[in-house]
Amino acid sequence: MALSPYRSSVPAGSLRSSTVVRLERPLSMGSATKQAAAAAAAVVTPPSRSKSTSSMSPQARRSSSAARSGKDDSGVSGRVRVAVRLRPRNSDELIADADFGDYVELMPELKRLKLRKNNWDSETFQFDEVLTETASQKRVYEVVAKPVVESVLEGYNGTVMAYGQTGTGKTFTLGRLGEEDTADRGIMVRAMEDILADTSADQDAVTVSYLQLYMETVQDLLAPEKDNISIVEDPKTGDVSLPGVTLCEVRDQRSFLELLQIGEANRFAANTKLNTESSRSHAILLVNVKKTVKAKQDRELVVLNENVSNIQLSKGHRIPTIRRSKLLIVDLAGSERVDKSGSEGHTLEEAKYINLSLTALGKCINALAENSPHVPIRDSKLTRLLRDSFGGTARTSLIITIGPSPQHRGETTSTILFGQRAMKVENMVKLREEFDYKSLCRKLETDLDRLVAENERQSQAVFDAEEEMEAKIQEAQRSVTEAEKKLATTLEEMAAERFRFQKEHAETVHKLEQERSLREKLEKELKENTQTLHVQKEKQMQSERARHQKELDDRKQRHQQEVMELTKRLEVERSQRDVLERKLQEVEHLVKQKGKSELGGQEQILLLTSQCKEQSHMREKAEKELQDLRSKTALTTKELKEENANLRDDVKSLSHDLEEQLKHKKTLEHEVKTLKQQLLQLSFEADETRKSLDREPARTSIGSDSPLMNSHKPIHMRESLNGQRATIAKLFEQVGLQKILSLLDSEDMDVRVHAVKVVANLAAEEANQEKIVEAGGLESLLALLQSSEDETIRRVAAGAVANLAMNETNQELIMVQGGIRLLARTANEAEDPQTLRMVAGAIANLCGNDKLQGKLREEGGIKALLGMVRSRHPDVLAQIARGLANFAKCESRGVAQGHRKERSLLIDDGALPWIVSNASSEASPIRRHIELALCHLAQHEVNAKDLVAAGALWELVRISKECSREDIRSLAKRTLGASPVFQSELRKMHLAHD
Repeated sequence: MALSPYRSSVPAGSLRSSTVVRLERPLSMGSATKQAAAAAAAVVTPPSRSKSTSSMSPQARRSSSAARSGKDDSGVSGRVRVAVRLRPRNSDELIADADFGDYVELMPELKRLKLRKNNWDSETFQFDEVLTETASQKRVYEVVAKPVVESVLEGYNGTVMAYGQTGTGKTFTLGRLGEEDTADRGIMVRAMEDILADTSADQDAVTVSYLQLYMETVQDLLAPEKDNISIVEDPKTGDVSLPGVTLCEVRDQRSFLELLQIGEANRFAANTKLNTESSRSHAILLVNVKKTVKAKQDRELVVLNENVSNIQLSKGHRIPTIRRSKLLIVDLAGSERVDKSGSEGHTLEEAKYINLSLTALGKCINALAENSPHVPIRDSKLTRLLRDSFGGTARTSLIITIGPSPQHRGETTSTILFGQRAMKVENMVKLREEFDYKSLCRKLETDLDRLVAENERQSQAVFDAEEEMEAKIQEAQRSVTEAEKKLATTLEEMAAERFRFQKEHAETVHKLEQERSLREKLEKELKENTQTLHVQKEKQMQSERARHQKELDDRKQRHQQEVMELTKRLEVERSQRDVLERKLQEVEHLVKQKGKSELGGQEQILLLTSQCKEQSHMREKAEKELQDLRSKTALTTKELKEENANLRDDVKSLSHDLEEQLKHKKTLEHEVKTLKQQLLQLSFEADETRKSLDREPARTSIGSDSPLMNSHKPIHMRESLNGQRATIAKLFEQVGLQKILSLLDSEDMDVRVHAVKVVANLAAEEANQEKIVEAGGLESLLALLQSSEDETIRRVAAGAVANLAMNETNQELIMVQGGIRLLARTANEAEDPQTLRMVAGAIANLCGNDKLQGKLREEGGIKALLGMVRSRHPDVLAQIARGLANFAKCESRGVAQGHRKERSLLIDDGALPWIVSNASSEASPIRRHIELALCHLAQHEVNAKDLVAAGALWELVRISKECSREDIRSLAKRTLGASPVFQSELRKMHLAHD
């Protein structure tokens, strides 16, 4: 945190203090050591500082105070400083006091205040500072509180207190947070800024307690269940302590603001005629500062051992000096008259206790101002708590607040007289500084333990190195043996393969030889059959030809004989012509018949000729087939030789590929083993961190959803988270996202669980989300939600989807890929609260996208969100409330832009009864989101009647008055004022109430 710009400006009349240095003995000192330590005790009392030293910087004053020497241990007298601040007129006073003159007249340059009794008479009062109504909060802090804060940082106790009538601006002056305008920050916030800027988080400690005194009971505002805390007084020193109060260590300004918000939310307030938010209790902020002061470089410490001999410590072991101081910032409840405030009932009882405690405080201040021998400190718990502030050892600064209205003349006069009496009170301011022997002992013991541990670590490192070397040698021997076994097995397998290929080759050659001999035998038989058939056909043709020739010759001879016989008969029987002619016709007839028989023989010859031609053609065809068979046999033999050569090459290639695959397999097995170990280690660290986070909320009474839990994580938890993130980043760089995502499909359940945990942790970083989506991680996570039955995988996958759903682009991708249906189904099936919390968080993130509202409702997202109410787990309910608030906010934005006119989809889906019933939930995260959702639903006039019917109007009225957050409170007020339906109902209730 940067240093405050106001540290260099110190007003005149700053602290006059004394320095008391006490040397305390360690627990192990004997009686002789005790006497030596008592003799070495030094008391330093610086003189009071003049105006010239008051303008010095805090560092210069601290260095000068260390050099000054004092006379005794009684301290330095310091009067209570009193400043008066005038509140500006409000709107009611501007109207009511229009006819009256100014009752209060301020003279800030003279530090005087004048009260007018009438036109010619007035009374003047002198104060340390007079602040007008235009004075800024910065000016008020520098004048009133900054000197006290600087005294606290130098080792003195300090008190800043505000006193005045109710409604004059005490809480505004002290406790304003300045969330909307940083210039409005009050004294509490500015004082803590200076304290944190001047302290070191490593060496110093700043703790805060926040209390209220309500009806004479001390209550813890940071832990409301502690409602009756006892006050304990040390009989020796008179210091007041509260053993049961909550102590919160503060390291940054943001955590302190969250503490103030929690305390203000638990403080009692009520609406009166004088103030709409009147404080009904005295609020006390207690800041304890423990600051280590560095010793001088040239100063060494000499201590006594048990034998009363001197031991000189080295410069590295100087005894540290510690200054312990405390700062009280007291916001007193306003004094009031019952007839003016209109208090009645319980409010009247509160007013009685307030006035009684303020009266007791006034009596004590009167007694101190008059140097009375008896001061009634024990008349009230308020005076007991402020025992050190008035008449004690603290530097006290009082600011009294008054109003400008003449209507409250009596209260203003009483307040001014209270301040005048307080200026007469003298405190004895003391510096509490002591040597921290315990820290020195712890440091020496730590150094000794460190040296012993370093020696043990070195010895163990040598022993571990030897064992590691032996293990490596044995591992190398085992690796060589395994490699030799694998090589021998591979050679045997290759020899068996070679023998099998040779055997198959021999069998193939043998088969080819058998086929060749069979082919030659068939060719020989075919040739012999062809020759035999040819000879038989030749013989048959010759026999047929001879037979036909013989028959032809026989017929020729018979014909010649017949011709001769006919001729003879012609010659013999010429005379008988008719007979011869008839015979001649018969002969011609016979000749014709013989001609026909000769034609039949020629046809047979032609038939035999054609058969011979066919046999010749068949012979040629057989010779051609034999030639083709020989060519095919030669080609097959050639192909077999080439195939044999190719087989040899394939055997060599397969052997080489086999060796490469074995090497690649070993590499992959080593990488998988390494990756699995890293995933197991990372998952173990993530589980341990989650268990620590789950156990931590049980140690405080504020609750797991309190802002304190996020801002005050223990150092070891933050270191664990940082170490886990560093391990994830290193794993991401070494292994790569693709390999990690590929493990999501592993058959090993443990590997899948650890892989999805790593992806979920990567998705928590915004820089990794785009890479995960581009690499297909979103599809893999949704697939796990759809297919996996393991509850751990579903829970972690839903958490990863919730992390990715924080990006608007990823939200649309989740919707397109059916993520809403998967989340809704998971919400309906799961029973584990952590799984439901992850699913509800993912749906809540999607509810904040204006473009996805219709699709979200269609796919059952809203009903799934409401269905998870069955869990009743506060974390799940907080996510459900956040989703409903996001959805209602988007609808309200659509109404304002004119895109939406119909009734809310949340009301249609039945979410309104649950919202109304949980609007007053004790858990602040649930209540805050529900209040925000109600305010956004009420902004649309169409929803007004449904809200009235469901009883939401009462909750809106409550929110507008009691909500701890000012922005939600203002939104509720604007909504109630802008709705005609709400205004009508409020008027009806007002009339009915009257």
